[in-house]
Amino acid sequence: MGEYEKKLEEIEKRIEEISGAANAAAVETLRREFLGKAGPFQDLMKGLKNLPPDEKPGMGKRINGLKNRAAKALETRLVELREQLGDDVSDLDYTLPGTRPTQGRLHLLTRTIEQILTVFQDMGFHVVEGPDIEDEWHNFEALRLHADHPARDTQDSFYLGEDRLLKTHTSPMQIRYMEEHPLPIQMVAPGYCYRRDPFTSRHSPTFFQIEALMIDKNITFAHLKGVLVEFVRGFFGRERKVRFRPDFFPFVEPGCEIAMDCPFCDGEGCRVCSQSGWIEILGAGMVHPGVLEYCNIDSKANTGFAFGMGVERPAMIRYGIDDIRHFYENDFRFLSQF
Repeated sequence: MGEYEKKLEEIEKRIEEISGAANAAAVETLRREFLGKAGPFQDLMKGLKNLPPDEKPGMGKRINGLKNRAAKALETRLVELREQLGDDVSDLDYTLPGTRPTQGRLHLLTRTIEQILTVFQDMGFHVVEGPDIEDEWHNFEALRLHADHPARDTQDSFYLGEDRLLKTHTSPMQIRYMEEHPLPIQMVAPGYCYRRDPFTSRHSPTFFQIEALMIDKNITFAHLKGVLVEFVRGFFGRERKVRFRPDFFPFVEPGCEIAMDCPFCDGEGCRVCSQSGWIEILGAGMVHPGVLEYCNIDSKANTGFAFGMGVERPAMIRYGIDDIRHFYENDFRFLSQF
């Protein structure tokens, strides 16, 4: 009898502590402690068989009374917490595992831009940025895209009024940089571009470009080839082959198209490369003397090269993506893969 009394007194003291439970989780812990299969009431009920027959009814009634008292104290504390927190905490199952929060990550295009810029920064290029809204001088005239050039048509560019438009390429930053900085120049400029193109699997009215420029004395086409070969192999893999073919751009002379052997078929020919074995990467060339003169740079004493590329195409090639629209539709099923 003395042992039973001692245990009952201990339980009564523990029941008084329920009212001080700090939160619903603490209440749940106390519920398992008092009312669980391994709780004190189960042990006390099992021990009744060892008591004298005349004491069993009274002791059993007292044990059940304490058990009901504990259950009521637990429910009362949950109600109090619900009123304090404004939340139906009694419906929560605290035995369930928690939900791990989704970890944020960089967008695939942002990662691609950083990877491309890292290759050029390792070669000594300085990263600069320019405005999204340009005037016709920087966007067209200084790049020898004169008034009769098709790119200046309002059907191809987003004009914001007289002599103002959303930049159609990142080349205007070359002009701005040459106007404001002394030689030698070695810069790379990432940025958004805007054109009136349909939104298809291969084209977007808004896209990223990265432009590069190097101006100094005795810069030759060999320097251009060395930089571009290093970029292609640094970004796509050291095993890639690079091809240069003549092409025309108004702001360079001579101009060229740079392609690499198709990484999907190793140059054998497939659907991705239209059976040619090559994939065009970017356009480049030696800066036209007229462009240098527009920026008050002596074209007889100085030479340079420039090139520009879209960011989406390298990303599509590197990660095997077949539709440019995936970059802009914000489908987490797509974005979470990278």
